[in-house]
Amino acid sequence: MKSLAPRADSYIETSLRSKISEATERISPQTQWRAFIASLLAVDAATIGLAFWLAYIFRFNLSLAFFQLEVVPSFSFYRNLTTVFLIPLWVIVFAVTGLYRKQNLLGGTQEYAIVFRATTVSFVLVIAAGFLEPDLVIARGWLLLAWLFIFLLVAVARFWMRRAIYYLRQYGYFLSPTVIVGANQEGRWLADQLMTWKTSGLHVVGFVDEKVAPGTTLFRNLQALGTVDQLDKIIEQYKIEELILATSAISSRNKMLEIFQRYGTNETINVRMSSGLYEIITTGLTVKEFAYVPLVGVNKVRLTGVDETMKLVLDYVIAIPTFIVIAPLLLALAIVIRLDSPGPVVHRRRVMGVNGKQFDAYKFRTMYVNGDEILNAHPRLKAELARNHKLKEDPRITRIGKFLRKYSLDELPQLFNVFKREMSLVGPRMISPKEMEEYNQWGINLLTVKPGITGLWQVSGRSDVSYEERVRLDMYYVRNWTIWLDLQILMQTPWAVFKGRGAY
Repeated sequence: MKSLAPRADSYIETSLRSKISEATERISPQTQWRAFIASLLAVDAATIGLAFWLAYIFRFNLSLAFFQLEVVPSFSFYRNLTTVFLIPLWVIVFAVTGLYRKQNLLGGTQEYAIVFRATTVSFVLVIAAGFLEPDLVIARGWLLLAWLFIFLLVAVARFWMRRAIYYLRQYGYFLSPTVIVGANQEGRWLADQLMTWKTSGLHVVGFVDEKVAPGTTLFRNLQALGTVDQLDKIIEQYKIEELILATSAISSRNKMLEIFQRYGTNETINVRMSSGLYEIITTGLTVKEFAYVPLVGVNKVRLTGVDETMKLVLDYVIAIPTFIVIAPLLLALAIVIRLDSPGPVVHRRRVMGVNGKQFDAYKFRTMYVNGDEILNAHPRLKAELARNHKLKEDPRITRIGKFLRKYSLDELPQLFNVFKREMSLVGPRMISPKEMEEYNQWGINLLTVKPGITGLWQVSGRSDVSYEERVRLDMYYVRNWTIWLDLQILMQTPWAVFKGRGAY
C-alpha cells in the first residue's frame, strides 16, 4: 500500500500542474484577480443596496412596536440618498480599509472582521454628516438596521463567493506557485500543511536548498529545484509568486538578508518567513525589554486579553439561553437513558484541558456498563479502536446511544463544562491523556486553548474524517482562531448535526 502513495501524489501533482497551466493560458493570473475583485465590488454594491431596502421595509412598512415614527417616510428620498451617497460611501470605505486587496481576501475569517470595521466606520461617518448638516434628517432606526443588514448580507455574500473560488482552485484558477526555501523537517511540515489544506491558494512546486542536489525527490513528489543562488532562474521558470523561508533551515543570517534584499520589495513576489519553531509557535509572541534588550517570549495560552474575553462572552451568551431552552429535553433524555439500560445517566471522561490540566468531561452515557467485556469478545474491533479511537459499528453502544450519537445529543451535558470554564462551545476535539501521543509535535499546541463541544472537525465530517485530518483541523483552528471563525463554526454546526454524517 505504501508503494502506491508516491505514485498517487505524483499523479495528483502532475494533474494539478497541468490544470494550472491550462487555466493560465486561458486567463492570466492578473486577469483572474481583476475579474474577481470587479465581481466582488459589484456584489458588495448590490448587497449594500439590498440591505438599505430591507432596512426601509423593517423600519417603515412592518410597523414594529419598538420604532417610533419620528420621521415621515419618503421612499424616493431614501432611494436617492442610498443610490447617490450611501452605496458609494460604503464601497469607498471598503476599498480604503483593504477589502479589495488581494492579501486580505480568501485568507480566513479576518476578512469578516474587516467588513465589520468598515461597516461601522461608514455608519459613524453618516451619523457625523447628520450632525454637521442639520437639514440631513435620517431615521435612526433605519440607519441602525442598515448597519446590521449590511454586515450580515455582505459577510454571507463574501462567504459564498469564497466557496466559488475554492471550487475554481480545483481547476487551476486563483493559485499562486510557491517555493519553500529550506528542505529540513520544518520545511517539510510547512509543505505538508499547505498541500493538505486545498483552499490555501498556494501551490507548492518544490524546495530550494543548499544541501540537496537539484532533481532529488524530497517529500510527496516535491523535488529540490536548486540553490538560493539559482532563485532567479527558478522564479522565472516556475512563475513563482510566493517565497516561504523555513528559517530553521537557513544557517546563515546573511543568506536570509540577501533573499529579503533581492525579493522583499519585488511587486510580483511575496516573501514570507516562518517562525523557525513551526511545531510549537501557535500562541503568539510577546516582546519585552530587559536592560534595553528586546527579548521574544512565547505566550502560554493562545487567547489573551480582549480575545479571551470575547470568547468567554460568546460562550455564556449562547450557553445560558440554550440550557434554559433545552432543560426539559435534558430531563427527558436522562429518563430514557435510565430506562434503556442499567447504569448511570452521565458518563465522565477524563480529558486534557488548557496547559495540560485534566478534567472530567460530561456526556450522556451511550454504552453498556460492561462495555470492556463486550469489546474483549471482538479482538478485531478492539484493534481498530486502538488505531482510530473510533468504531463505526461499536457493539458497546446502547439502542438509545446510537440515536444520541447520531445527532450529538450525548454531548449536551458538556454545557456544564462550559459553565465551569473547562471547555468552550467551539474548540479542538477533546482528547484523553493517552491520545496525546497521536499529536506528536502538535501536542503542545492543542493544550493552549480549551477543547470545544463543536469545532472544525464537527462541521467537516465528524467521525468520517481520518484521525490525521482531525489533527490538522485542530491545528488550523488553534493557529487561525478569531471570534469570526467561532461564529462561522457555530452557524455551520446545526446543519452538520442534522445531516448526521459521520456520527458514530
